[in-house]
Amino acid sequence: MTEKVTALDLPMADLPPETQRYFDICTEKLGFIPNVLQSYAHNVDKLNAFTGMYNDLMLGESGLSKLEREMIAVVVSSHNKCFYCLVSHGAAVRQLSGKPELGEALVMNYRVADVTPKQRAMLDFAVKMTEASAKIEEPDRQILRDAGLSDADIWDVAAVASFYNMSNRFSSAVAMEPNAEYHSAYR
Repeated sequence: MTEKVTALDLPMADLPPETQRYFDICTEKLGFIPNVLQSYAHNVDKLNAFTGMYNDLMLGESGLSKLEREMIAVVVSSHNKCFYCLVSHGAAVRQLSGKPELGEALVMNYRVADVTPKQRAMLDFAVKMTEASAKIEEPDRQILRDAGLSDADIWDVAAVASFYNMSNRFSSAVAMEPNAEYHSAYR
């Protein structure tokens, strides 16, 4: 790590070739290595666990679009006030939607965002999970079904919201800094 990306002093481990290739792909595609990856790079096993879960939830097969999964990430992160995730996933929403105003609305107050009824239902569910997951009941899942989500889609909404609740808490606890490039991207 050339710059400090968290409040912790954890030097980057020697990366195995496959991990270095992953970092090289990030640099090629994004122009930088996301600080979240650099923050995990002190321990390759932890980095692999994080990237495996991220790649499965955010890039794997799903009835939810990549944009919808990023929307969940932003709304959960907004509720949790996670600076890193708001900046990085807000940029992803702007990129995938082509609408900077959507990213801004989701960061500030998703209820004013121009989204479909299906998307509004999934975002409401993600927020309820974030606020009080033990209060989720069958009528909450039925609202999602009525909005057109399958049970597999509901699983994905819950999994993505859960991942970002964990990730937000971690990022905030270690004071993870977003890459400067995210701030101006796709505006």
